[in-house]
Amino acid sequence: MLHTLSTTVLPSAEARAFERIRPSVVRVVQKAKGRGGEGKLRGVGTGVVIVNNGTILTNFHVVQGGEDTLKVDFYDGTESEAYVVKRMPEHDLAIIRAKTIPDDLLPATMRSTHGLLVGDHVMAVGFPFNIGPSASSGIVSGLKRVYHSPDNNEVLDNLIQFDAAANPGNSGGPLVTMDGEVVGIVTAILSPHEPGTFVGIGFAVPIEVAASGVGMSPF
Repeated sequence: MLHTLSTTVLPSAEARAFERIRPSVVRVVQKAKGRGGEGKLRGVGTGVVIVNNGTILTNFHVVQGGEDTLKVDFYDGTESEAYVVKRMPEHDLAIIRAKTIPDDLLPATMRSTHGLLVGDHVMAVGFPFNIGPSASSGIVSGLKRVYHSPDNNEVLDNLIQFDAAANPGNSGGPLVTMDGEVVGIVTAILSPHEPGTFVGIGFAVPIEVAASGVGMSPF
């Protein structure tokens, strides 16, 4: 046994967390409606499955085009059209549902932010610049933060601040603990210089706020 332990490289906490959350992470694709069907690609974001009927949490700004077509790509390659169930612009959140789902779809496990501390290790999982699924790790940098959007003067409060790398495309993706449990939904980055440049300050909506929009307690 001692020989086995000394010669076997065990997976890192980050690797285990990614393996647990991966089946619940989806790519969210938004396309403008064109003549006879789909039109130009409008954007790519991320979502996380919270109910095994295809109910997915993402950001409002990922799906806000009212006339656009939504599609989601699941971990096993299944592609599906999706529709918006509920919009919560005051929290930059939306609930969408896929029309077609994998047979073995696994919802994410959610964890209360109660007891979450500055310095706790977390991971952001998503599709930055449409590359992914990608994972980046860091720590909780602050709690109960307020974010002022530079575009429309929108104010979001009670946010989790983190320093795991997040970029365009990470929006709507899960912020998870080293147990692979979701504590927040990635919603914004602070980018005081070139638009979209990550400088080490990201924000996530606490999962309690996100889950309440589904009318469910996540715990």
